[in-house]
Amino acid sequence: MGANEFAKLPHIGESLKRKEDLRFLTGVGNYTDDIVQANQKYAYFVRSPHAHAIVKKVDTAAASAMPGVARVFTGADIDGKMGGLPCGWLISNPDGTPMKEPPHPILAIKKVRYVGDHVAMVVADTLQQARDAAEAVEVDYEVLGAVIDMRTAAKAPALHDEAPDNHCYKWTLGDKAAVDAAFAGAAHVTQLDLTNNRLIPNAMEPRAVNASYNRGTDESVLYVANQNPHVERLLMTAFVLQWPEHKVRVVAPDVGGGFGSKIFLYAEDVAATWAAKQLNCAIKWTAERSESFVSDAHGRDHITHAEMAMDKDGKFLALRVHTHANLGAYLSTFASSVPTILYGTLLAGQYATPQIYVEVDGWFTSTAPVDAYRGAGRPEAAYLIERLATRCAWELGLSQDEIRKRNFVTHFPYQTPVALQYDTGDFPACMNEAQKLADVAGYAARKQASEAKGLKRGIGYSSYIEACGLAPSNIAGALGARAGLFEAGEVRVNPTGSVTVFTGSHSHGQGHETTFAQLVAARLGIDPGQVDIVHGDTGRIPFGMGTYGSRSLSVGGTAIMKALDKIEEKAKKIAAHLMEASDADIEFSGGEFKVKGTDKKIPFAQVALTAYVPHNYPLDKLEPGLDETAFYDPTNFTYPAGTYICEVEVDPATGVVRVDRFTTVDDFGVIINPMIVEGQVHGGVVQGLGQALLEHGVYDPESGQLLTGSYTDYTMPRADDFPQFKLGHVCTPCTHNPIGSKGCGEAGAIGSPPAVINAVLDALAPLGVKDLDMPATPHRVWQAIQSAKA
Repeated sequence: MGANEFAKLPHIGESLKRKEDLRFLTGVGNYTDDIVQANQKYAYFVRSPHAHAIVKKVDTAAASAMPGVARVFTGADIDGKMGGLPCGWLISNPDGTPMKEPPHPILAIKKVRYVGDHVAMVVADTLQQARDAAEAVEVDYEVLGAVIDMRTAAKAPALHDEAPDNHCYKWTLGDKAAVDAAFAGAAHVTQLDLTNNRLIPNAMEPRAVNASYNRGTDESVLYVANQNPHVERLLMTAFVLQWPEHKVRVVAPDVGGGFGSKIFLYAEDVAATWAAKQLNCAIKWTAERSESFVSDAHGRDHITHAEMAMDKDGKFLALRVHTHANLGAYLSTFASSVPTILYGTLLAGQYATPQIYVEVDGWFTSTAPVDAYRGAGRPEAAYLIERLATRCAWELGLSQDEIRKRNFVTHFPYQTPVALQYDTGDFPACMNEAQKLADVAGYAARKQASEAKGLKRGIGYSSYIEACGLAPSNIAGALGARAGLFEAGEVRVNPTGSVTVFTGSHSHGQGHETTFAQLVAARLGIDPGQVDIVHGDTGRIPFGMGTYGSRSLSVGGTAIMKALDKIEEKAKKIAAHLMEASDADIEFSGGEFKVKGTDKKIPFAQVALTAYVPHNYPLDKLEPGLDETAFYDPTNFTYPAGTYICEVEVDPATGVVRVDRFTTVDDFGVIINPMIVEGQVHGGVVQGLGQALLEHGVYDPESGQLLTGSYTDYTMPRADDFPQFKLGHVCTPCTHNPIGSKGCGEAGAIGSPPAVINAVLDALAPLGVKDLDMPATPHRVWQAIQSAKA
């Protein structure tokens, strides 16, 4: 079944209410912190107050003697007994040498490297006892110099012996000689320096673990707030604990948001699992919000210089980029791939730029590890190219839309100069629809009205593209991936015709239980209420790669579709026997099996029952049951794209920026549930606007202390910060999966930041402001205005 046929099935394109919301809204969701096990104790971590220090001594005597304390574990307890946290992607330098990959111990061994680094773990009967005992642990530190600024990291104190200059890797992509030649013959060159600010994930549910051990079976069970439980289990058992994988079950129950920060294997997960076996008990740990600020993997944090070469008409000839990427104190699970594979390969954007060359230097600093955060590399790429495109337009005297229209890719498939091949799209259609929805024609009147109020109005464009459903495994492996990129789906038809689906994808807010049910119901011609979705439990689901990179529907959904193909093939054989016909003459649609050219037909439920009560077909030809599993490894990424248009009003007296209008037009291919997609876009745009206007993770450059370690200092977006968004869609179905979907979860966070900053700069241009980095806080905007005046 092709994407066009699939899109016409019942339930596809219906805004069904989310099935899972009933339990969430009535308070009966089951999150990791809700789980209480027999003989359960509590863990609390002693964390480093210093950004960089030698651990000379850890005295646990007083803490160990306190009431209720079962044990205090330190680095000495694990030294030599287990490996460190692994990095899942190997990046190589231009000369072929591997990146520097220093150990990442579960508990600090001899040294701490960022504020919040794990020094000791206290296990006690109650949380309060564990917390009190942690305060009694005495640590003797020899404080060393902090490494905060990437630009001076090479001359700063070394965090790791393996990286004496704090440099992890240099990564390059593209033809440098061809790019240099294009620049030499260019009519105009536009340059831009920008910073992509550090973000701190703030999921509603903080990270949590609850680990137990069964001495009778030598089995461990870990409940954890995680986005990919099979990967968590594989990394933990094979690379850290060196335990038999089948002796560990990882369960990710309801998870209250992840945004990428719950993809990774964290020290707390391993420490609790290991300690539960040592103490033969269950151990629960739930992060306090202050712990989340300092210990969850952060996002973004790039410093970039970019140059665009153009001909006299504004056609892009070549792009040259150099980026410094902050990796934090250690390599997190996928940290190395985010500023390289997921960033450099997207620098073509929507534009037919013939040549591109990018260099990325990755640096270790005395900060929390930096890894994937909603969009993971794609927002950084879109911010760069969309800020640069607008700057090119202004320097050439063109409008923001015109520079884009002159350079859009218009023929597909299109091979970019940075490895990726776009299979399909319609970038001009997205632009045209966005301009209609945004009422660009009425902008001049709105600008005049703002001027009458003493305000400056600006308009900003962003035409983003992203790559979703990282693929295929063999190519990714050649590029350094240390994991497969496939997905698994099992479809189990029950005797009465209801269906249970086991998927390797994981839902933590995306609505899989509804969308996947719609997909299955559409194929089988049954009601979505007859379909249950099971995920998040390595003891129940086939090995899958979890949820990240907007892959769930295009990859996980396709695995389910392939399992449904097998279900249909077998069911047709049963139906053929029941109706005394040939398999080849059986058609299936609308929940009925029919014999071509006749009025013979039987319902799906009858075939399902026959599969389990096989009185009517010979068992020597067909096994009982109707249960099939399939795996899907994509042949290419999917490429969602769109145009976002933002209008802002700026008060020049105070620097306050107000987003007055925001319009999105996205091409997500075939959409299963429009309401869920709109919710994903709303959430993504809010996060993107949060980065553009409010959020900024800041460390003190001398001490390495996190200065934005609470909601007092780290400003989160609220509903009253934004207008009602206008959303539109264009559909060019993906050509290489049967659903035709492309992914929607990250688009809002990718396309929105450059649209906002371009709008702010457009508003401030009459005041002489040339540039501004995120976030455009009132103070920063006011300072920029004053500097321009001076």
